[in-house]
Amino acid sequence: MNTPPLTAGDRFALAWVDRVCARPWMVLLAALALVGAASSGAIRLSFSDSFRDYFGPENPELLAFDELQATYAKSDSILFVVQPSGGDVFTRETLSLIEELTERAWQLPYASRVDSLTNFQHSWAEGDDLTVADLVRDADALSQEELEARREIALAEPLLRGLLVSPEGDTTGVNVVFQFPEVGGSEVAEAVTAARALAEEARQQRPDTRIVLAGVTMLNHAFAESGQRDGATLVPLMFGLVFVLMLVILRSLVAALAGFTVVGMSAATGLGLAGYLGIALSPVAVTAPTLIMTLAVADSVHILVTLLAGLREGSEKVAALRESVRVNFVPVAITSLTTIVGFLSLNFSDAPPFHDLGNITAIGIAAAFLLSLTVLPAMVVLLPIRARAKAGSGEDGWIERFVSWVVRRHRLLLVASGLILLVGVGLVTQLDLDDQWVRYFDDRVEFRGAAEFTDEHLTGLYLVEFSVPSGEAEGIHDPRYLRALDGFTQWLRSQPEVRHVTSYVDIVKRLNQNLHADDPAYSRIPEERELAAQYLLLYELSLPFGLDLNDRIAVDKSATRVTTLLDGDTTTLETRAFLRRAESWLAENAPAEMATRPSGLGVMFAYLSQRNIESMLRGNVTAVLLIVVVLMLALRSVTYGLLSLIPNTVPILLTFAVWQLVAGKVGMAGAMVSATSLGIVVDDTVHFLAKYLRARRERGLDAEAAVRYAFRTVGRAILATTVILAAGFLVLTLSTFRINFELGLLTAIAIALAVVADFTLLPALLLWWGRPRSPQAAPEESAHGDLSRRLAT
Repeated sequence: MNTPPLTAGDRFALAWVDRVCARPWMVLLAALALVGAASSGAIRLSFSDSFRDYFGPENPELLAFDELQATYAKSDSILFVVQPSGGDVFTRETLSLIEELTERAWQLPYASRVDSLTNFQHSWAEGDDLTVADLVRDADALSQEELEARREIALAEPLLRGLLVSPEGDTTGVNVVFQFPEVGGSEVAEAVTAARALAEEARQQRPDTRIVLAGVTMLNHAFAESGQRDGATLVPLMFGLVFVLMLVILRSLVAALAGFTVVGMSAATGLGLAGYLGIALSPVAVTAPTLIMTLAVADSVHILVTLLAGLREGSEKVAALRESVRVNFVPVAITSLTTIVGFLSLNFSDAPPFHDLGNITAIGIAAAFLLSLTVLPAMVVLLPIRARAKAGSGEDGWIERFVSWVVRRHRLLLVASGLILLVGVGLVTQLDLDDQWVRYFDDRVEFRGAAEFTDEHLTGLYLVEFSVPSGEAEGIHDPRYLRALDGFTQWLRSQPEVRHVTSYVDIVKRLNQNLHADDPAYSRIPEERELAAQYLLLYELSLPFGLDLNDRIAVDKSATRVTTLLDGDTTTLETRAFLRRAESWLAENAPAEMATRPSGLGVMFAYLSQRNIESMLRGNVTAVLLIVVVLMLALRSVTYGLLSLIPNTVPILLTFAVWQLVAGKVGMAGAMVSATSLGIVVDDTVHFLAKYLRARRERGLDAEAAVRYAFRTVGRAILATTVILAAGFLVLTLSTFRINFELGLLTAIAIALAVVADFTLLPALLLWWGRPRSPQAAPEESAHGDLSRRLAT
């Protein structure tokens, strides 16, 4: 057969590689200088230490949360959870420890308020006077009778029971609120370090007492610690894994070193430019180097596999390199572009860390494409790469046997694929989108264990806040408002998800009882507005510095804050249902001016997954459209561009079907997988179709022969890249952050299913579509021009 004429794309690729081969040292040194300059930005990188980073500036839940914090005090806090071994908090030893912790906690960096069982402002009547004082003072001097009296008061007080003391009285807490100036990046770490030191001192003092640290500030620090831990473990592990896999697949130490160099330089470029862009690494974004290394391998492997195949057939090194770059240039360009599109679509996400992940990875993939066509050929020219001569066809005999089976059974494969797809669709419709944000971290993260201990022994985890307006300044004294607020508070306490409710109405009812000689019959709303205002004024004047009611009442007395803690087992689906019920109750039972939107950490995370799904639907549609257009232009065929969608989308759908069988629900990672996976799984399809169409157009082969040609030329490379890609994403399952775990496992499943589709469904489709047609009668294959020719021009 005559050698087919070169296309414009072939000529461009050959001219490119000839220039590199002519000056390999210059190319290599220039690339090292540019990568060195780019990677120097890595010293500017920092780690994210705030849950706020997961919410965009226009996120409505974040805006509501900021409004709440502007009206009342901030809720950044560390909760010291204390459980004595004897199972009783109300002992002299334990209460003395709580007194000391309370006093010492005021000295923590940025501490603005400390609440505990001992400094709770208990009020009672002495004649006509109202007395307000710490519930426990000088615990060492209390008699047993006095201790029992304190127990009775604490366990009957709705503002303490289930919040700072467990209903059984066996666990208590000291809550420290912080006011961070937010002028530096070390404030949270400084506060956490000091709190841990204080807790350790207390443990040394009371070895039989368990003390753990929970709260929003510990959550913020957990994000930073998780990212740092993953960065220190996953990246080195991935480096080692990439090198070993390349060595095994290529069976050439020098070739593996050349490919590994490209991978390392790509990851360094992505991280360095991220530093210059001012990106703070969250636990999500810190996985970008791992993804870059995983994805950068594919370009190098395809070029090196074809190169080594040429060497085994007896070609001279430069000639084999030229042929490898020629046949892989366009497919590598297409796959790099589609993968970049997939990751850039993460910018549609409502969570900024996914923007960072997508952007860093896209930069790294772009760098990998350029480096695989500059540094890799230069190293091939300079290094003594050799391959043993090909002994026979036995090595690829399995490919011939497999493709023969596909050819014989292609109709059966199409029918079976259709049936599997129908089953998959049925399973996906049953998949729930759900999350529990405390479980974003695995057991290796201190916060996870502390949060679960707190939930089991003391109080709930998920914070839901209501700023309930009265409609006017000083309106919170109106008995009508207070009665509605009391009804709402009691309704909240009756809900199955609710562990504790903190409401101003409890203070009002207690003061009314106090000022009626502590008669329990008066534990109710005052009848007159003036009385309620006088009670509050009298109480506020009696409170010590730092323990005022600014965290409960708006400054102009126009609204009060109701804080609800939900059980730690409450899912985001259940939280959203609870929020809808709460808003409905207010609409149906309270004055119109009391309508409000819930806020707080629990609300923000409850809607995060849902908003990401909604935003990523737009991202997925955009990514699919762009990828289809790229494939149509690159393959010069509308038909094959559309046909490629089938083996690319089916594996993603089946991935969620498999996940439904395994887990039954998917979290925030599910919103990202479809976009990123599509850009990745399309790579194998592109390489297969490129070889198939080259056989049809340049060699004049029919559909069956073209399928066999594609399997022979690119089958091993597709399997090799699949193994590396799947292994790379499986590394993410070792992450301490569950979103990364799910993202890695789901993508690995998608990649594995994609290679099955590319080796069965895709050739079956090509055989079905192409068998009745001759290569010369396929106008759609040439009607759209040569994209490579246009690029070269």
